[in-house]
Formats: sequence, C-alpha cells, structure tokens
Amino acid sequence: MPLELDVTAPSKDSFGAKDTLQVEENSYEIFRLDKVEGAARLPYSLKILLENLLRTEDGANITADHIRALGGWDPNADPSIEIQFTPARVIMQDFTGVPCVVDLATMREAVTALGGDPDKVNPLAPAEMVIDHSVIIDVFGRADAFERNVEIEYERNRERYQFLRWGQGAFDEFKVVPPGTGIVHQVNIEHLARTVMARGGQAYPDSCVGTDSHTTMVNGLGVLGWGVGGIEAEAAMLGQPVSMLIPRVVGFKLTGEIPAGVTATDVVLTITEMLRRHGVVGKFVEFYGESVAQVPLANRATIGNMSPEFGSTAAIFPIDDETVRYLKLTGRSAEQVALVEAYAKEQGLWHDPAHEAQYSEYLELDLSTVVPSIAGPKRPQDRIELTDAKSSFRKSVHDYAEDEQPTPHTNVDETVEETFPASDPAALSFKDETAVPVQSAANGATGRPTKPVKVSTADRGDFILDHGAVVIASITSCTNTSNPSVMLGAALLARNAVDKGLSVKPWVKTSMAPGSQVVTDYYTKANLWPYLEKLGYHLVGYGCTTCIGNSGPLSDEISAAIQENDLTAVSVLSGNRNFEGRINPDVKMNYLASPPLVIAYALAGTMDFDFATQPLGQDTDGNDVFLKDIWPSAQEIQETIDYAITQEMFTKDYADVFDGGERWKSLPTPEGKTFEWDAESTYVRKPPYFDGMAAEPAPVRDISGARVLAKLGDSVTTDHISPAGAIKAGTPAAQYLVEHGIERKDFNSYGSRRGNHEVMIRGTFANIRLRNQLLDDVQGGYTRDFTVEGAPQAFIYDAAQNYAAAGTPLVVLGGKEYGSGSSRDWAAKGTSLLGVRAVITESFERIHRSNLIGMGVIPLQFPAGESASSLKLDGTETFDIEGITKLNDGETPRTVHVTATKEDGSKVEFDAVVRIDTPGEADYYRNGGILQYVLRKMTQS
Repeated sequence: MPLELDVTAPSKDSFGAKDTLQVEENSYEIFRLDKVEGAARLPYSLKILLENLLRTEDGANITADHIRALGGWDPNADPSIEIQFTPARVIMQDFTGVPCVVDLATMREAVTALGGDPDKVNPLAPAEMVIDHSVIIDVFGRADAFERNVEIEYERNRERYQFLRWGQGAFDEFKVVPPGTGIVHQVNIEHLARTVMARGGQAYPDSCVGTDSHTTMVNGLGVLGWGVGGIEAEAAMLGQPVSMLIPRVVGFKLTGEIPAGVTATDVVLTITEMLRRHGVVGKFVEFYGESVAQVPLANRATIGNMSPEFGSTAAIFPIDDETVRYLKLTGRSAEQVALVEAYAKEQGLWHDPAHEAQYSEYLELDLSTVVPSIAGPKRPQDRIELTDAKSSFRKSVHDYAEDEQPTPHTNVDETVEETFPASDPAALSFKDETAVPVQSAANGATGRPTKPVKVSTADRGDFILDHGAVVIASITSCTNTSNPSVMLGAALLARNAVDKGLSVKPWVKTSMAPGSQVVTDYYTKANLWPYLEKLGYHLVGYGCTTCIGNSGPLSDEISAAIQENDLTAVSVLSGNRNFEGRINPDVKMNYLASPPLVIAYALAGTMDFDFATQPLGQDTDGNDVFLKDIWPSAQEIQETIDYAITQEMFTKDYADVFDGGERWKSLPTPEGKTFEWDAESTYVRKPPYFDGMAAEPAPVRDISGARVLAKLGDSVTTDHISPAGAIKAGTPAAQYLVEHGIERKDFNSYGSRRGNHEVMIRGTFANIRLRNQLLDDVQGGYTRDFTVEGAPQAFIYDAAQNYAAAGTPLVVLGGKEYGSGSSRDWAAKGTSLLGVRAVITESFERIHRSNLIGMGVIPLQFPAGESASSLKLDGTETFDIEGITKLNDGETPRTVHVTATKEDGSKVEFDAVVRIDTPGEADYYRNGGILQYVLRKMTQS
C-alpha cells in the first residue's frame, strides 16, 4: 500500500474514462462513469465509490480489477471484495478531533526519532474541525446564558484551545471553526460540504470521513460520508485510503406525503425503528422514489444524521433540484452550484424517479402513515407513538423504581394536599411572592410507583417531585436544530403557549442550543425569541450540549432530592442519543422527541402525561388548554420559514467562520513544527503509542494466561466503554486530577480531556450504568481483581494496573451488538491501554470492531449460536488463544482456538471467529495498530 494517495495524482485510466467537463467558463477534468460496464444500474452511493476508484487507480493499491468488480457488483452477494476508498476530506469535532491532532503532533516527534522528516506528517486532504462539543449548560434560563457559558468554556478549555490554534498554524490543510459558532454536522451541511469538489483542476464527488458517527448527516446533501474512529481519520488525513468491502445497499422507497401535525423527527424515528428491525449494520441505505423530491433537504439531513441509530454505514439521498435549492439558500457560490448540477447530470448522479437502480434489499415507507412519536427510555430505536407514551412510561418505570406507596393516590391534587397541605406556608412561597398552590410533578394514579418528595428552592419556590418528573427538557443536537420546520414549529408552539398563559414547570431545566447562528437570526426576524425566553428557552450555546452529556448540573436542591430519595427523573431532548448514563448522572430515563414536543413536556413537567386527555394548564379565562390548542399548523410553519429565512443570513454568518473573534485570537499560541508539551498539563499530554517502537514490527504472538477484565451483556455501547460526560468524584480519573492539583469544580468532562490519555484510561469502562457480570448487582466501572487473594471488587483501572504489573494479558467478553453507538476512538484506545489483547463477543458493530484492530486488539466472535452463557463462561477463567501467529505468515486465520480454564482445572474449548475482515486490517494488526503502520511507511519512504 503506498504511503500517499494524492487526489490530483494521475490515474492509470485503464478504462479511458478521463474526459473534460465544461461548466460555463470553467473546464474540469472528470472520470466518466459510463466508461465502466454496469455503472448505469448501480445505486447512487456505489457510483460515488466507482468514480473514486477510477480517479485514484494506480495499478497496485487500486487496480482495474477492483473497478471491474464494482461495475459488476452483485446486489445479492454478501460483501467479500475489498476496495480502497479515498475520501475527499476529513471532518472532525473537538472531542474526537483533539486526540487526532495530539497523535499527529506525537507522530512528528516519532518520525524525527526514526530519522524521517516531520513535515511528512501533514494532512494531504482538507481537514476541518468544528469546536462544538465543549460547551456545557452551566447557566440557563437567563439572558446572559450564552455569554457566561462561552466564558466558562474558554476558562475550562484554555490549554486545549491553545493546542488547537498551534495545530491550525503548524499543519497545512487543517482549519478550525472556533467555539461558539455551531455544531459540526450543521456547519458541514450549511457551509463546509461541497457536494462536488473542484480541486487541482479536477471535479469529483465530495466525500468525507468524520470523527463523529453522525457525519452521515451530510448524506442528506448527496455527499457520501460516515463516521470512523479518530485513528482511521488520522490515517485518512495522512493519505491512507479506507479499506472496506463493497457493501450491500438497501433501497428505501419513499411514497406519500407527511400529514399535518407530523414532524421530521417523527419520520426519522419511524425510519430508525424500521431499519433497526430490518438489520442494516455494515450496509448502505439509499433513499429513492417519487416522494424523495417532496422531502426538504433539512429533513433529508435529519434522516441521514440518525444513520448510526439504525446501524447503517451511510443513509444517503441523491442530488436533485432540492439539493441545488438548498445550496443556493445557504450561500454557496453561483459557480459551485452550477458545477454541482452540471456534474451530477453528466455522471448519472441526478435523481430520476423513473429510473430505479438495483438494490440488495428493499423497504418502503408511505410517509402519510407516520404518526407523532418519541423514543426511549434508553435506546433511539425504541419508538413510542405519542398516544401510547404515558402507558409506555408506566410500564418502563418499573425497571427503575419500586412502588413506595401502599395505596397509590388517584390524582394530582390529592397527592399534593395529603402530603403537604396548602396551609403549609412553605407550599405558598414562590419567587414572585404570589400565593399559589404548590406545583407537583406527581401524578400518582394507579399503575406506576409513586414517591412524592417536597423540594424547596431559593429561586423557583416549592414543589413536589416524583418518579417521572421531567427535570431536563432540552432543544439540542444537530439532528433537529438544523431543521427549520421543527425549530420554528417549537418557537410557534412557545408563542401560542405564552399567549394562553401557560408556563414551564419550575423543576424543569430548559435550554436552547442551536446548531448554527442562522437559527438565532431567523428566530429574531420572526420575533419569536421573546416567547421562547418567557418559557425559559434562552440561548445557552451553539454546540452539542445535552445530547453528549453536557447538560450541566441540576440545581443543588433538585439533585439532592433525586439522589437522597432515589427518584427516577426524566430528560426529554431533541437529540439522537438517549443511552443510559449519558445525559445527566441524576437522570435515569431519557426520551428523544421533536423540539415542539420538548417544550410540550416542559409544560407538562412529567412523562406520566397523556397529551390527548390531560390539559397542559388553563388560560386566563380558566379554560383547559390541550396540546392540540397550541400546536402550530403546517401552513403557518411553512409561511414563517418562507418569510424568516434568507440567503443573506447564511452568507453573513459564515463569512468569518474561522475567525473566532477576540477570545480565540487572543489565546497565546505556541509556534514551530513540533509541539512543546507542558509536563504540568492535565488536558494535553504526549501519548505512549510510539514509545520504544522499532523500525520493523515484532511478530504477533498468541495470548496465554489472560484474565477477564469485564464480562458484559448485549447492546454494550461505546458510551458504556468510552469515557464520556462528567468526571465523578472519587473515581480513578478524579483521583488523578486531585493529585495534579485540580479542584472538583474544575474537573470538566471526559470529552474535554480526551487529549490526556492518563485521564481517559481511568475513565474507560467507567460508565455509571455499566454492568460487569463478574459482580452481582453492581453498576459502574468495577471488576474483580484476581491478582489479590479472594478477588475483591476493584475499580477496573486499578485492577488493570495490577494485571499489567503481574504481566497478565486481559480479555473482555461481550454479547450481541458490542460497540454500537458513536465512533469513539477512545473506546478502542482505552481498551488497548488497559492491557486488553482480545475482545470476544457474539457480534460487533462496524466502527468499534475496526477501531479495536487499529489499536492492536483482536476482535473475536463466539461460534455461531454460542455465547459466554451457553458455554458456561462466568469470567473467572484463565484464557489461552492459539492461532493468531498465522498472521506472521501473511495469512489471516478464519478461526483461532480458545481454551478457558476454570478455577477447578476443567476446560471450555471453542474456535472463535477472527473478525479481521480485510487484508488492510491484517496489516494494521501486524504492526500493532494503524498509526504504527503509517509511521513505519513514512520512515521507509
């Protein structure tokens, strides 16, 4: 495999595909797809891959046989043919992007140490980072929330931001969108995405890989891209193509029209449920059909964004008139828009509803059948029709809470009156000093546990909390904040609610975190901000916030009430992730909903609510107000969109997108080709990946005498594995920070400290909801430490250190869908640095399996139909794995032999399937990881 694949390097052009495209006054070199037999019948996404191979054909890494294989693609075949895909660019967010830049900086030093040129460590394709994952909602519900949160963000992350500014100057083709600008995927579709690239005299389809799984949002714009681990992204930046098997492609036909009262969020939750049930892991999904033209670009982006939630590699829409309309609206140049249309039509990439490509599998959705929905309480694919939300909650809450009341109450008023009589002076004390009845999140009707608890606050008065109280209602995440129909729908609902005299319950933490400044502009033009702010939805920041666990703390009084009484509190958010332990440490149940429904639940104050039969409150005349009374019509939403959103907003807001203002530009920034590491930094430290690395890799070894670090069940996500969210006091990561002089208030989040491997190792497998089956009824980052007599309970990090000191390798046992979730490089990096040599599961999701190989950890699967349980493995065994050494002979074994020896000497033996799926992955594993492979290639060149 060659070190560099320059996108402008001459192609061997075995098919005579090179041609010229004239667009107005500009001329571009293109590679014609119609020169390859079979191209016309290919799905849109495979045509993108085919062009990529034609343009980068070098006769060695990418050959004419590869091109013929793709042109002759058999839609019914299982993936077996490896190709090398060279993405046009790399997109990053700062949580996952900072480690990329840290590793590149470290590679520069390592190249120098091995006698190479540090300048070789440089992005060869455009690499763009948007700093969007670091803002935390510390301040909310007030006019200065945005400014205060940005100020706090800079204080917390000063070291990281200085490092990124150094990287922007040190590396060519690396640009940074500073904090307070927008969310990476929304900035990508609104500004960074090209749809068709014009570079080096060539025109070719835009494509990208990103360090965030929701990179697939750009699929809505006809751009093929998906999330990869940070380590893969680094390799792509350094010219390494992405090894992949030609995938199966699922054709998803859209018919009908979305009915009134149904939102894009409802559509995407329905599609997520359908595709997760169908099974699309490792496949491309492609939308086609007569109704594609009726799907606005923003809705397409919302659907593409959720691709990781239904498990596909990509979920793409083709280019058509709607694509061109959106490019014009968002301020792309006339020259660029003309190129996109001309290129797509010339290459057969323009959507023609009359032409149906061949697909591997088929699904169909009549959009007119979609109904209002939410998803939860812990997985995005668990869709619930809104009419069933209350009964579903009542069923689910029993998994989190037990009934504390011998005789459940029958209505809200009785619960409040019996528990805290209205004569109680405290029950009448509110911040506006108006005597009103104490408010309650209790609805103790039969059918669910109840545990009403009185809470007294200095600024929000007194109220009753109970199981099911909605304590966070956040409009957040690029999934929906990029979509004007749901964002303006929410704002119009807020206006109607205020006009009816409704208010948000005092225990609800409200927040508005749009994905770009354009949202603020159109809210201002439509004069809707005052109504949102009246309900507490002030601007808190332009970033991912709640969706990634940056919801910020609840008030001390509410947090204490929840923890001391073990209340099952709820969050409702307009995001894409609702996994356990992700949103807030005080919240057990999390629901995804459209932005209008987020506000509706803030008004209701509880998940134990039926919008059809229960009023949200009363108007000034004492009449009940129901959700249907304040829900805006589709016509009004569209009229507001047409009036309030202009092209000038996009051109103005993105004119200085890389500038960052005085805060960014005033940061003291180091200079030079290599970075000057600060030994005292707790944010950015030089990682150990290349310590002691030789010019040639050592032979791979079998695994002997390994112990089980964790035995895990089904659907363990990268959120369970990778450090994320707040750093909890008393944990190994917190202990490390305290030892380095950091006060608890300055711990910040794991995401913000991803550039420090010492913090991240200590947070790996430390999710508060992780259930390690080596222990009974224990949640969190704990295991049994077999280096100590009696194998007592210990932190996973502490046990791993003891195993390392004893020279004992480690394995992890898992169930189905191991590693599903975000494309988190640290889920693999942390696993590797803890000393894990192998992960044995029933099945993997794509990104994490690949990332494990990229960090030198071998992914293995139990034999078909078998599991740790069926093999009666309890995790106390010692493991020997034989057959890995075949890789030294250039062969990737199909299976390896595993022997698990129990404490009584008995053995369990089985042949585990080796999930190194491509020759490229085998090369990475032989080298100890993808970065070591790239580094050795650099020095050899």
